[in-house]
Amino acid sequence: MLAGVTHFAAPAFYTDIVPPYLPFPLALVYVSGACEMALGALVLVPATRALAAWGLVALLLAVFPANINQAVYEVPLRHAPAWLPPPTPLGLWLRLPVQFVLIAWALWYARDPRLDRRPG
Repeated sequence: MLAGVTHFAAPAFYTDIVPPYLPFPLALVYVSGACEMALGALVLVPATRALAAWGLVALLLAVFPANINQAVYEVPLRHAPAWLPPPTPLGLWLRLPVQFVLIAWALWYARDPRLDRRPG
């Protein structure tokens, strides 16, 4: 949810990495930030957890092109806070598989607890 807030607090940080072929980068940053906040809140509620987790999977897949764009073209973060070190090319490429770890984590929350047959 905190990452979603930063989309509104520092949108230029995110518009830097939106692929140039996508229209309305600022609107995309705001929409993705709002989705992160809403889905992050909904995943905390047991009744909406599975649906929110599937929404997070969709969101993580939707923003993946921005991460690829940043890695392939080594897009600098021109609007990054001064305290944030610039990303290294290796770091940008290592970030890509981390996205799949986050997707797996969201899928863990999306599972139906009724299907969990462990004793106890």
